[in-house]
Amino acid sequence: MDEISVIYEDNHLIAINKPAGWLVQGDETGDATAGDWVKHYIKIRYNKPGDVFLGTIHRLDRPVSGITLFARTSKALERMNKQFQLRQVQKTYLAIVNQRPPEFEETLVHHLTKDPQKNIAKAYTRPQPKSKKAELTYQLLGEVGEHHLLQVKPLTGRPHQIRVQLAKQNMPIRGDRKYGSKMRNNNRSIHLHAYQLAFTHPVKKETVLIEALPPDEQIWRLFEGMI
Repeated sequence: MDEISVIYEDNHLIAINKPAGWLVQGDETGDATAGDWVKHYIKIRYNKPGDVFLGTIHRLDRPVSGITLFARTSKALERMNKQFQLRQVQKTYLAIVNQRPPEFEETLVHHLTKDPQKNIAKAYTRPQPKSKKAELTYQLLGEVGEHHLLQVKPLTGRPHQIRVQLAKQNMPIRGDRKYGSKMRNNNRSIHLHAYQLAFTHPVKKETVLIEALPPDEQIWRLFEGMI
């Protein structure tokens, strides 16, 4: 599995470029997590005795790569969680799909339900019992053969939102067999990458923009110069 890299850190926050395949937090598999990696990194780098505080702010699904943001203090965690809840954080993703989008640029609005047993979401055009509204915008950045690169900005933060909303438009993300992709990547990744996060620093009150380059893989290199 690819090594994690730290792309932003100060006394309050730390962000990594998570490779696809890493869990952010522990689950029933017992596999190593990105959170454990970051705790160990902080402990060694700053010679911290005892347990290291780390709060997860921005999570990613296991097969997704890109920016994962953690808080190093409880104050930063509380303030950043509030920014996410109030939709004050700008999130930008990159997605590769094999179906050309019907529009160059579009806003998608769906109502999502989640099956926790199967860990799968469903998207509907109208509200359903216990459904939650999901909204995103996408823009076509480039095309190489049958591969189409989208810039996606989710306006809400629902589980599997980008994956299921694009699939609902017959544009499943490349490698995402769970949501209709016809092919599987060897490392079980999907070609969805958390590219940028923009927010107000929880203590300094300055605007912060964090950027994580896509994985160094042939499919992503096709789109160099288009991102």
